[in-house]
This record gives sequence, C-alpha cells and structure tokens, in this order.
Amino acid sequence: MTTIKNPAERMADLPAMPEKVMPEKAKQEKAKPEKQELRGRFITFEGVDGCGKTTQAARLANHLREVGLPVLMTREPGGTPIGDKIRSVLLNPDNKAMTPATELLLYLADRLQHLEQVIRPGLARGEVVICDRFHDATVAYQHHGRGLDLSPLEDFIAREILSASPDLTVWIDLDVREARGRIAERNQSGTGTEGESRMDAAALDFHQRVREGYAALHRSEPGRIERIEGQGSPEELQAKIQGIVEGRYHVR
Repeated sequence: MTTIKNPAERMADLPAMPEKVMPEKAKQEKAKPEKQELRGRFITFEGVDGCGKTTQAARLANHLREVGLPVLMTREPGGTPIGDKIRSVLLNPDNKAMTPATELLLYLADRLQHLEQVIRPGLARGEVVICDRFHDATVAYQHHGRGLDLSPLEDFIAREILSASPDLTVWIDLDVREARGRIAERNQSGTGTEGESRMDAAALDFHQRVREGYAALHRSEPGRIERIEGQGSPEELQAKIQGIVEGRYHVR
C-alpha cells in the first residue's frame, strides 16, 4: 500500500536549495553605514601635547569652510572669556603647587562654561563645531595621568557634559618621546603661541600614562574615536582626516 505523504513531509524530501552567495563587494556596500549630514555635528581632536592636533583641527576647519559649511572652531581649556582666564591659571608654569583635584575641577568648570556659551549654541545653529580637546582629555590626563577617581562625579558629568558627547573624535596617536621633542623644539625656537606650559613640565611617565589612557578610550569607543598615526607630514595627516570625515558625512 502506498503511503500518501502530507505537504510538510514532501517538502522535507526535496533537495536543499543552494545558498545564495553575495559577492564580497556587495557585502561591503551593504555593511557600509549611510552617510549623515555634517551640519550640526560635534568633532573633537585629542592626543598628547605635541601630537599636532591643534594644527590638524584648524586645517579641517579651513577645509570645511572652503566647501561652504558653517564651522565654529574652538578649544579647551578656553573658548570663552571666562575659560581663557581659567586656561591661564591651568597652564601657568608658576602654579606648581596646584593639586590634581584643583586641576580637575578647573577643567570641568571651563568645560561647563564652554558648553553653555559656545558649543551648544553653535550646534543649535547647525554649525560644524570643531574643538581642540574635550572631555576625553580629562579622562586621559586627570584620570589616567594623575590617577584621580572620576566615579564620584559620574552622574554629574553624564548629565551636564556628556549630554553633548562628540559625534566624531580624531585621536592623533604619537610616541610621547617624539611629542616631547617637538614641544622642546617649539619652545626653543619660540614658534609656539603660548610658550612652555605647566603640563609641559610633567614627567615622561605621566605623558605615557596619558597616551595609554587615550588607547583605552579608543578600545572602549572605536565607533566614535578614530585613531590616526601621528607620524607623517601635516599634509598626509590632513588627507587621512578628511578621508575619515568624508567617509562618514556629506561634505560637498
């Protein structure tokens, strides 16, 4: 007697359909995130002192202005009249007696004023805000470098500062000995804009801990923080940075 199979049993007897293989190029295109608008975005530059971030931030700002985007270029510490006064206290080499906790709170005070007076208004106007240092610098310098515990301030920082977290952070990673050499040469030649700062006088191992702090931040947020190798000419570094920005956002 012939057994009549139900539809499910008949389907099970059919040979498996070959899996459709997607070409590698199509896979990459599918995985590529869609570009976003650049207006109203917050871009920060980070790295140890002497890595070249200030030069590269200014070059990117000029490039974006040339293609017709509204750009607000600013810095920390500073960026406001009150912030500039805080900056002069923080970086003055005569202030050797400053404690790590005092240093931390001054940086945070500067940042709060900067956010309220400059950064948030600029973003609200649809400008591309480019900032030479932001809160990552506090994590790298005061937490990793000075060894301060930031956990008692976590709720405050999350509410008052990280509510305006950067969309993109460019970390220029440079060996600390190379960076210190650049600073020494700049101070000797007088080509720096402010002369030797209090942070310049810190020991080499302090700056090494700062670099390691940036590496830890990069590992924790690789989607936001882009690492750029700091060796190379300013033109080469800028080409890489513009490539990163244009890979994420509509620039033209």
